[in-house]
Amino acid sequence: MKKLAMLLLTPLLAPSALNASAFRQLLDIYSPPLSVPRSPSAGRFDAGINLLQGDDRYWITVQAPDKLARTKLLEAGMDIVEIKDGLTSGFARRPEMETIAARGFEIKSRISIYEYARRNSRDFPDSDSAYHNYAETTAFLRGLAETHPGEASLFSAGKTLEGREIWCLRLNKSEKGEAPSKKPAAFFVGNHHAREHLSNEVALGLAAYLLEHKNEPGVKKYLESLDIFIMPMLNADGVEYDIKTYYQWHRKNMRVNPDRSIGVDLNRNYDSLWCKEGSSHTPSDPTYCGTAPFSEPETQVVRKFIADRKNIKTLMSYHSYSSLILFPWGGKDGPVENERDRTVFARMAQNMAALAGYSSQQSSSLYTATGDTTDWAYATAGIFAFTTELEGNAFYPKPSIFEKAIAGNIKAALYMLSVTDDPYKALTK
Repeated sequence: MKKLAMLLLTPLLAPSALNASAFRQLLDIYSPPLSVPRSPSAGRFDAGINLLQGDDRYWITVQAPDKLARTKLLEAGMDIVEIKDGLTSGFARRPEMETIAARGFEIKSRISIYEYARRNSRDFPDSDSAYHNYAETTAFLRGLAETHPGEASLFSAGKTLEGREIWCLRLNKSEKGEAPSKKPAAFFVGNHHAREHLSNEVALGLAAYLLEHKNEPGVKKYLESLDIFIMPMLNADGVEYDIKTYYQWHRKNMRVNPDRSIGVDLNRNYDSLWCKEGSSHTPSDPTYCGTAPFSEPETQVVRKFIADRKNIKTLMSYHSYSSLILFPWGGKDGPVENERDRTVFARMAQNMAALAGYSSQQSSSLYTATGDTTDWAYATAGIFAFTTELEGNAFYPKPSIFEKAIAGNIKAALYMLSVTDDPYKALTK
């Protein structure tokens, strides 16, 4: 695998592109002055975490030996977070725990979310101030566009449920903003799920890297020949809610449901086998699919974005965490029916995983999950669409993880760009 990774990188990058000095420069620009300074929030940690005493979620660990069992746990309302050694851990309320037990699962342990937070204490933004909230993400993207006007432009692809702009940075030397292009396009999107903040950071890091290395031969070629779109924070409302007081482990958007629960799982809201296996019709469940396909403004933005851009050939949806590159199908057990496409998916995923230091597999190998982005993008538009489950062992990893996560995923992204003009090149590359 290491040998393969080096061979793949050779034609993509100038020799110095990802050396220590160059990457340190990236980290330097991936900080102030482009970031907006945060004000101190003394005492916010204790005040915020105490609010969790009234939260009725529990962190539970359940014996679940395979993907069929994990799919049943999803359908019972469990918010799956970790899978390890035949055990599945995540959040559930008492009714869901009763359902899980009634379906024959053994709950090995449980603690309240308040106690879980105490044992896994993080504070955002103070000790995790390197993360970018919505205002800082907006400022960072504007800074990149203003600093590199020849290559970059920034536009809003639409609005969230609560009215926040969904920003998209476009890297294209000839067409700007929302002007149409005939160049092959790649689309990178982060933060479908609110608590997966690292997905925003990796997308921002990729944008910064491409622009800071715009004159190096490999990157310059992509900026001249491709249409690159980076949408780092799709679910801005959920992100802001997740960090408002203390980490809330919030997954969904901010839809107020009829039962007063909050949120629709945006990555179950796409019109691809909508709300079947691995999704829920129960509004309080973490995988609640909404009232209908594309019921949410955020997924409507993605639908229109792709419909308006027939030139999109590849797509990467960033999530966390598992250190995996996933490809369709996620909503059914069977493989992609078109043999040639199936081989391209597997080959691209394998190559990107080797570069990032991850593993690759079909999405449904974890568990079946219908209504997700990548299944829909491929089924509807023939886009070679992938999910990256980033590294880490929690939803709120410390910023010390940034350098490795961003560097590895830049390599994977550069490989994806190298075949975006014709993904079938992956069969021979």
